[in-house]
Amino acid sequence: MIVVTGATGNIGRPLVRALIDAGEQVTAVSRRVAKVPDGARHVVADLADPASLEPALTGAKALFLLLSGDLHAVGASPAELIAKAADAGVRRVVLLSSLGVATRPFGTTRIAMRELEDVLRVSGLDWAILRPGGFDSNALGWAESVRTQGIVAAPFGDTGVPIVDPADIGEVAAACLVDDRHVGGVYELTGPEVITPRQQAEVLAAALGKPVRFHELTRAEAKAFMTESVPGELADDTLDILSSPNAAELRVSPDVERVLGRQPRSFADWVARNIAAFR
Repeated sequence: MIVVTGATGNIGRPLVRALIDAGEQVTAVSRRVAKVPDGARHVVADLADPASLEPALTGAKALFLLLSGDLHAVGASPAELIAKAADAGVRRVVLLSSLGVATRPFGTTRIAMRELEDVLRVSGLDWAILRPGGFDSNALGWAESVRTQGIVAAPFGDTGVPIVDPADIGEVAAACLVDDRHVGGVYELTGPEVITPRQQAEVLAAALGKPVRFHELTRAEAKAFMTESVPGELADDTLDILSSPNAAELRVSPDVERVLGRQPRSFADWVARNIAAFR
């Protein structure tokens, strides 16, 4: 049995699907009751309460650990989740970390994530760490404004990074959960090219076959929107990267291809699969 936390999200859904397609038994964990792919067992648990994860971990051999926004906040104790996994007899944990742990190690949320990585490394478990950059699926935050106004609103319109398709992250995670060759691996996951928010708007316009106008937000406006779903420290760390990415954050990593044997999917690929959200 493999346990997938965040199983109903942009990474968890393709990960659960990939594991089921590979013949694995999967327990899909989410905070609320939700539909999961056929063939998966569903368990409701709130990772902010590590004890609530215990029923999902019974009999599990591996765990994919994805932290929700509140578990990045000051005072959270995500290390307890690794201890719960070890106590339950789980043998392998694949942790979704962040590229910023390597590229901006002194941000508040980066320090906390690096500490969690270190806890996992010394846990005695098999482990792998995934460090993605920005996600293609963040564009879903524009879906309503594109549908109703034909507008993409974002900060730093002409500054880009190589954002990654969450489906690629899910497939890399699946490989790390089942393949011993990836034990001890630390993978930086990016898309195939640097793309700016303005260029993303152009891709959406081409896929929709109608104009999509780009509107540049101020940093303060962008932070106000982001803090509706993530802690302020995480929003600030993210905006620091988006405003002025360093050389490491602009680098296109070979790790998706190294694990999956193919190039990472482009933003246009992601849009083609998700265009219904913008119509």
